[in-house]
Amino acid sequence: QVQLVESGGGLVQPGGSLRLSCAASGTIFSIYAMGWYRQAPGKQRELVAALSSRGSTNYVDSVKGRFTISRDNAENTVLLQLSSLKPEDTAVYYCYAAYRGSTYWGQGTQVTVSS
Repeated sequence: QVQLVESGGGLVQPGGSLRLSCAASGTIFSIYAMGWYRQAPGKQRELVAALSSRGSTNYVDSVKGRFTISRDNAENTVLLQLSSLKPEDTAVYYCYAAYRGSTYWGQGTQVTVSS
């Protein structure tokens, strides 16, 4: 069983930065594809950033150049650095891990961008 625990969300002013962390346990972390989705009120969940087990990355267009995903296999952690934040980035951010058709989710962490 895979457990994912997110942390690092909070309230930040426009233009600010946050770093989200997702700690994984119960699995061989390095073989999993990892990433982050987000869901804003009244909107569908969208993929924000993805990181394959081989290190390739993919971002939704709206965050390219502002968000960076990375992983630390030694610490079983995937990070999402959020910079130049905008009010439209406000959402609950969910970490996921995927391998061979199985997907696991964290509980979500709230990011609010507001002045």
